[in-house]
Amino acid sequence: MDFLPVNREECEKRGWDAPDFVFLVGEAYVDHPSFGQAIISRVLEAAGYRVAMLCLPDYHSPEDFKRFGKPRLGFLVTSGVIDSMVNHYTAAKKRRSEDAYAPGGKAGLRPDRATTVYCNRIHQAYPGMPILIGGVEASLRRFSHYDYWDDKVRRSILVDSAATLLLYGMGENTVLACADWIRRGMPPSELPALKGCCYMAKEPPQGAILLPSHREVTQSKQSYAQAFMTEYEQQDAIRGQVLCQEQDSQRYLVQNPPAPPLGREELDRVYALPYTRSAHPAYDSQGGVPALQEVRFSLSAVRGCFGGCSFCALTFHQGRVVSSRSEASLLAEAKLLTGFPDFKGYIHDVGGPTANFRSPACDKQLKSGTCKHKQCLYPQPCKNLKVSHRELIELLRKMRRLPKIKKVFIRSGLRYDYLMADPDPSFFMDLCRHHISGQLKVAPEHISPQVLAMMGKPGREVYERFVQRYEAVNTRLGLKQYLVPYLMSSHPGSTLQDAVLLAEYLRDSGQQPEQVQDFYPTPGTLSTCMYYTELDPRTMKPIYVAKTPQEKAMQRALLQWKNPKNRSLIRQALRLSGREDLIGFGKKALIPPGEEPFRGGQRTTGRKMGRAGREDGTKPRGVSRASRDKG
Repeated sequence: MDFLPVNREECEKRGWDAPDFVFLVGEAYVDHPSFGQAIISRVLEAAGYRVAMLCLPDYHSPEDFKRFGKPRLGFLVTSGVIDSMVNHYTAAKKRRSEDAYAPGGKAGLRPDRATTVYCNRIHQAYPGMPILIGGVEASLRRFSHYDYWDDKVRRSILVDSAATLLLYGMGENTVLACADWIRRGMPPSELPALKGCCYMAKEPPQGAILLPSHREVTQSKQSYAQAFMTEYEQQDAIRGQVLCQEQDSQRYLVQNPPAPPLGREELDRVYALPYTRSAHPAYDSQGGVPALQEVRFSLSAVRGCFGGCSFCALTFHQGRVVSSRSEASLLAEAKLLTGFPDFKGYIHDVGGPTANFRSPACDKQLKSGTCKHKQCLYPQPCKNLKVSHRELIELLRKMRRLPKIKKVFIRSGLRYDYLMADPDPSFFMDLCRHHISGQLKVAPEHISPQVLAMMGKPGREVYERFVQRYEAVNTRLGLKQYLVPYLMSSHPGSTLQDAVLLAEYLRDSGQQPEQVQDFYPTPGTLSTCMYYTELDPRTMKPIYVAKTPQEKAMQRALLQWKNPKNRSLIRQALRLSGREDLIGFGKKALIPPGEEPFRGGQRTTGRKMGRAGREDGTKPRGVSRASRDKG
């Protein structure tokens, strides 16, 4: 297994006069199927295309973009696994000091708004060259969208980048169709109605749904909410329609319906491609690529999620229909991992967006598409929901029996409401007995009914029943294992009173979270639409949104009420919310009396809770909420 060429000399060694495509990536070259760049490049290679990798080029001039000479067919551009702005800045808009996707974790090697910057340099280097953009940054910014960092509505990234086409979603079949079209000498602008792509047009296609224009959504938050909700509801490969949004005078963004999710056989072929499963050796002297260590011995088992969390962008990127790899494919990959010299016997994860989803929510999804106005799990599980962990149980049992495997962990998010809906207790027992190492992370996120309603999360009573069962199962097994709940402060709909309610719950349940997650308004989520418009786009009713640094700091402090450093913030929050009864020395008090002054509400970085190590000696895995839901 060889890496794809990273310079002209390596192309010449392969006998290439020029690559077909130069794949420009805003992160280090990691040839592992957890990275989109690896999958797309290997899919193209398997189809006979010559692909060269241009990773983290010097973006200050067009010179490094000429490294391979002019490609025969075009450039592919992605900012990487994460939106470049999310990668660079915390929820408090502070610059991050590290980049896990760069050699040695060094920050600053890619530009802000990387996709647009890279495309501009390609235009300078090779005017008129076809450019296909994709990945998370392009996918989630394909319509006019609110940008948290500029605090304004920006145009589609297809306009700003002046790329030829935007490929959204997972993209394997879409990129192959585009490549074939270009190879046959047809301009990409004349592609037929290819699912999974966006393009610019001078007039709306016949029959398309016309969204409020860019000008309208910048001038009216009601129009923005209406546009977003239409986009959100149409992200379905079966019932989705063509969408069209005027970006400026007589220029329209056109989104064709989403591409169908890959079937099981297609997924198996994609994950069987000859990945080296390592970072390029050029990075060894710099300490490698930190992000790889989190996934090196993990298996991607599923795509898509019908969980419907408002703050998650999966609906916009992977879609609501779950597809999964076969048992044979996953067992073959597990066997492959055991052959690596540095494999220690631990499979770190078997999962995806949600670990305990293995199939579509119901039979109807495959025939008629997902429901337009209904969710599968919220406000309660749909009567048509198929609930079963049997296939997952059998897969994990067979994987545990493989030679050289000591333990198979599950670290992807588990939907505890789906787990509780299963009348068969077998998976719950196996999970606690075999697949966690001292602690299980789940995501209740909040406890207030009105906040949970905005989040699209199950009610408090479901979580409490889950906690009781978890404790009972571990007691029965004679194990001492803990729950680590992910909690979020300042989500749209959360008032100070709601934050106080959550603090009281933490007090009564004896939990002391070390870290909490501030809500981060990232592109492509229902929650970000709520944050910007202060409307629930599902009902168009006004909602409360905490936006000032002071209030966000108070809500955050309440979740960490045991920390003495937070007392000034908490005291002010309790007074503002009329809950001075919680100041004192009684059992119900959150803080003692005192008159220290409020020292400001500077926002701080929000990361997920839980830092304890695991049986295999690794740290808990962190995943951006812009691309993945944790339960």
